[in-house]
Amino acid sequence: MSDTIKLLAINPGSTSTKIAVFENGNKLFGLDVNHDAAKLDEFREISDQFEYRRDMIIEVLSKEGFKLEDFTAFVGRGGGLNPCDGGTYAVNDKVLQHAREHNYHPATLGSIISDSFAKKYGKQAFVVNPPDVDEFEPVARVTGIVEIERESRLHALSHKEVGLRAAEKLGKKYEDCNFIIAHIGGGTSLAAHRKGKMIDGTDILAGDCPMAPTRSGSVAPGSIVDLCFSGKYDSKQMHAMIRKNGGIVAHLGTADILEVKKRISEGDKYAELIYNTMIYQIAKYIGSYAAVLHGDVDAVVLTGGISRDENLVSELKKMAGFIADFIVYPGEFEMEALANGAHRVITGKEKALVYTGEIKWTGYGQFRK
Repeated sequence: MSDTIKLLAINPGSTSTKIAVFENGNKLFGLDVNHDAAKLDEFREISDQFEYRRDMIIEVLSKEGFKLEDFTAFVGRGGGLNPCDGGTYAVNDKVLQHAREHNYHPATLGSIISDSFAKKYGKQAFVVNPPDVDEFEPVARVTGIVEIERESRLHALSHKEVGLRAAEKLGKKYEDCNFIIAHIGGGTSLAAHRKGKMIDGTDILAGDCPMAPTRSGSVAPGSIVDLCFSGKYDSKQMHAMIRKNGGIVAHLGTADILEVKKRISEGDKYAELIYNTMIYQIAKYIGSYAAVLHGDVDAVVLTGGISRDENLVSELKKMAGFIADFIVYPGEFEMEALANGAHRVITGKEKALVYTGEIKWTGYGQFRK
């Protein structure tokens, strides 16, 4: 095998497709291609976008002088899978089947496009820490409403990547560390990582999380019920309030933290209150996950775009610094995380996982006699 490992990372999003080329761990090229909303509306199903996005990728790479046959492997964002362990998965028939059947988000096209390139040129295709990663312990799933179970819906790809980086910084293996990791962005997710597994964490889709620029965060269930039956909102509007239109944007009319801080500097006390509330809630979640880890925490790790905010980091340290030292990786590393996962498998540092679709958690029945 050639000493050169060249990887193409593919990350389809709601309105864009990110692509990046890596060679021996170094990023050679990256581009976030925005799609015309009207064009995407032409496709009835997300799966129908396959050829459009695939051909766009081919066109971009050709213009930049890259040949698909020169890549060692192709790695996609992935999604649509049953809850699974974290890691790098070789794309197989079951991955493709579930990606096509559960095409709830364009990310599911990542595995399908990667596989199409791999099969054409006789190469490998992978997905890395897809959104479906769920490593919760049973006790973390239970709620007081029998019909509702807690689910792992967070920034798994980001969490796992910075967990690996933090462990390396400490001179340890990720599998030997306990971390509290927070991805702080438009939506903020936190998780307790114990010995390489996210044993408990937030649900940024259902609102079980801190308030964020576009997320309502955790709100008393009774108050939500009252609002649902107030006649003011329908189901779609309520979900949007929780997932997209809540949090800072609901209070201040903007999700831009820089704009919020500008208002604070100009004396806006309301903006200051909402900004401080966001920090306060993140710190509370950090504290709760310290309890999950029995206080045995190697580090609190921050990442995501808003972790660039030095004031926010400083305030979080004041509130939660007694738990463990902080390690901060500002920004996002999704494309690097995809490439790094594939690179570890190709170089033999990890074994590729085999996705079977088997569901480990089957509900309370397994505990009842």
